[in-house]
Amino acid sequence: MLQCADDTLYTGITTDVNRRIKEHNSDNKKGARYTRVRRPVCLVYLEDCDNRSHASSREYHLKKLPRTEKLKLVSQTTKA
Repeated sequence: MLQCADDTLYTGITTDVNRRIKEHNSDNKKGARYTRVRRPVCLVYLEDCDNRSHASSREYHLKKLPRTEKLKLVSQTTKA
C-alpha cells in the first residue's frame, strides 16, 4: 500500500516492490494513472503472498476496506 502526496492510499500488487515504487514516482507511463498526479508516493504497508492468485485476492480485500481500517493496518506495522 502506498501513501500518495495528497495523503490518499493506493493498493496494488507486484513481484518487485522497489522497482514498482520507482515506476510510480518516475515520469513514465509504467506508474498507475492514479499515482501519476499524486507523486511522490511512499510505501506504508506490505504483505508477502505465496502466489499471484493469493496476492490478487488479498488486494481485492484490502481495496474494499474503509480508509480507517487501512490506516489501522499501516499503524500496526509502523509500531512493530
